[in-house]
Amino acid sequence: MDHGDISWMLFSSALVLLMTPGLAFFYGGMVKRKSVVNMIMSSAIMMGIGSIMWVLVGFSLSFSGDIGGVIGNLNWFGLSFDTLTDVTLPYPNTLIFAIFQMMFAVIAPALITGAVAERMKFSSLVIFMVLWSLLIYYPLAHMVWGGGLLFKMGSVDFAGGDVVHISSGVSALVLSIILGKRKNLGKAPYHPHNVPFVFLGAALLWFGWFGFNAGSALGANELAAHAFMTTNTAAASAMLSWVLIEVIKNGKPTLVGTSTGLVIGLVAITPGAGFVPIWASVIIGALVSPICYFFITRVKPRFQYDDALDVFGCHGIGGIWGGIATGIFANKGINPALPYNGLVYGEIQLFLRQIGAIAITILIAVAGTLIAAGIASAITKGMKVSGRAEMTGLDTSEHGETAYPAFNGMD
Repeated sequence: MDHGDISWMLFSSALVLLMTPGLAFFYGGMVKRKSVVNMIMSSAIMMGIGSIMWVLVGFSLSFSGDIGGVIGNLNWFGLSFDTLTDVTLPYPNTLIFAIFQMMFAVIAPALITGAVAERMKFSSLVIFMVLWSLLIYYPLAHMVWGGGLLFKMGSVDFAGGDVVHISSGVSALVLSIILGKRKNLGKAPYHPHNVPFVFLGAALLWFGWFGFNAGSALGANELAAHAFMTTNTAAASAMLSWVLIEVIKNGKPTLVGTSTGLVIGLVAITPGAGFVPIWASVIIGALVSPICYFFITRVKPRFQYDDALDVFGCHGIGGIWGGIATGIFANKGINPALPYNGLVYGEIQLFLRQIGAIAITILIAVAGTLIAAGIASAITKGMKVSGRAEMTGLDTSEHGETAYPAFNGMD
């Protein structure tokens, strides 16, 4: 790698790390004020846990060796490789790649926390996220990007549709069902406590996502520029699509809806950012909003699961649509690494492989979440806080501090 590539990859890594504080504000603004510290802390803790786990075992399990196409080995425990001579990875600089990939491992489990907002013990959450990384994230990273099963079957995922969004979204759904509903869900009106926080978080996510997707080109090159443009275009298209839906349905656009729309546009373009034409990103963004809106406003009430901040409806469904859309619109002329063209170019092979990869990701996420939740529950003697703690707020019960000390009212 030349110095320009190294600079771009380090800058992209910093952008992706910025996304976790962005997520903290995005989620924090949506919960009640008595649980905002807990919500932000749930994302912040992964900046510590995720980083240390990645250095010790995560990168090695994801990218060193291959055991059955499912997981790597521990040959690079503690990043114990020679960055100058190790050529066992198909990347120019192993350490630079490890730094970049670490930021994905930090934010992926943090995405799940929105589904269990205001009711999960912090100790249980920490244990769950550690186990989730070991059982789900590292195996999927290996299977998709480390030469494992999904890579060999010919599916593609440019920047984390399967690895990050579908896995976390599906796990969020399963965990929210296991945990059960919030105490007063449906008995009182619910409103985000700080709408400016929501947009601030969404804006930081949008900014950081350029590193997330354009950085996945692994160099300062034409593919990075292409992924940058598809990322911005899909986000803008989805945002406008969501605003249009709100105006048609409710007569007024909202800032929360605008923020939600741009985020799901970013989710949807992630698997195909470096594979699909720029014009296709307009379609991908425009369609993801009605798809996710339907799941949030129709499917969720129908089945009555308490995915508090719609992690499954946004990241799970948005990621699934993005993976399918990649199989529809991908073009080898944009990225020669593609094994096949998409469906609109008359080839069905990639489309079928994308469907297969999504199905495998869902199965791994469901199974791994059940195991991780079972262990976390056994260790902490139940994962859900008491009814009294829920009423008081998790800021006080779990952390002994409040975001707004002068506030004396009840949410």
